[in-house]
Order: sequence, then structure tokens, then C-alpha cells
Amino acid sequence: DDVYLLADALLHQDDITLYAKKDYIQSPKPNGYRSLHLIVGVPIFLHKEKRIMKVEIQLRTIAMDFWASLEHDLRYKADKTALPMGINEEMLQCADEIAEIDRKMQDMYRRIQAAE
Repeated sequence: DDVYLLADALLHQDDITLYAKKDYIQSPKPNGYRSLHLIVGVPIFLHKEKRIMKVEIQLRTIAMDFWASLEHDLRYKADKTALPMGINEEMLQCADEIAEIDRKMQDMYRRIQAAE
């Protein structure tokens, strides 16, 4: 929920323009990657002018970032030969398990909030 709350707050700023949104949380990539990507226009202030710069913002939970960082290390820092048989499937399984933990933690947070 925090990812969407943060994105909503950012996009409600009057000087931010949304150009594109890719929701890999609702629709993860085939390898299990999850994140919310926003392509936005952001004003930058130069000496005599203001320019709108296009930037990409990637919003993830700690768990999503944990998986993405480890997956990157395993895939891209390893030898450039093909990955051993079954590794892609195991990485996807890990992504699904980490996403389930994220969901459980969110559910616990909601229950704690409701009990207060």
C-alpha cells in the first residue's frame, strides 16, 4: 500500500507530470521482478530558466528491492554464460515467496491499525 500511497502523493504535486506508468507489482515481469515505474516530468531550475526533465522513478518495498538486488547480482555479476538449468525457475519461486511475505506483513499492519 505504501508504494501506491507514495506514488499518489508524488503525482498530486502540481509541478509533476506523469508521462507513463508501468505497474510490475500488479503484473510482475516473467522473471518475478516487482516494482512501480513512473516516467514523470520534473522541473529543474537553471540560472535563467526552468526546464522540465523526464525522469524514471522506481518505487519498491524493501522486500522487492531485496529480491531485485540479489537477482541482479546472481544474473549479471555471474559469468556471462547461460545460467544452470532451473535457476530461472528458482528465482521466480523466490520472488513469489518474497511477495507473499510482503502481503503477510501488510495484512498484519492493517490488523494492528484496525485494533487501535
